[in-house]
Amino acid sequence: MKALPAPARKGYPSDLRDEEWALLEPLVPAVKSGGRPARHTRRESVNAILYVVQGGNPWRALPHDLPPWQTAYTYFRLWRNDETWETIHSAVREQARKRLGRETPPSAAILNRQSVKSSQRGAARLRRQQEGNGT
Repeated sequence: MKALPAPARKGYPSDLRDEEWALLEPLVPAVKSGGRPARHTRRESVNAILYVVQGGNPWRALPHDLPPWQTAYTYFRLWRNDETWETIHSAVREQARKRLGRETPPSAAILNRQSVKSSQRGAARLRRQQEGNGT
């Protein structure tokens, strides 16, 4: 299918750079054949989703030069349900680990049950128990 031209618009800090899009493009589901032709490129849809997610903005507050919020939210929800975001996250994590010279699958994980917030009173009691003073 022929790619739609990128619209000329002001860039946002959340927009994907060309090298980032090159990594994500094969992972983002292609436009389905048949039906109505797409009005917006997949890249613009991802840029709209990133605008909301990175900025903490409401879906309805998308700027008018990005795809409509309904379109962006629909793709966000569809890709969440079919685990596209999980696939993208894994690919980005693997690339980052390679760049840092690490093995792509993490070899260990650290879990800490002590990281749960406690009240001051509970923390003092726990400290006394760990020091062996009981009470």
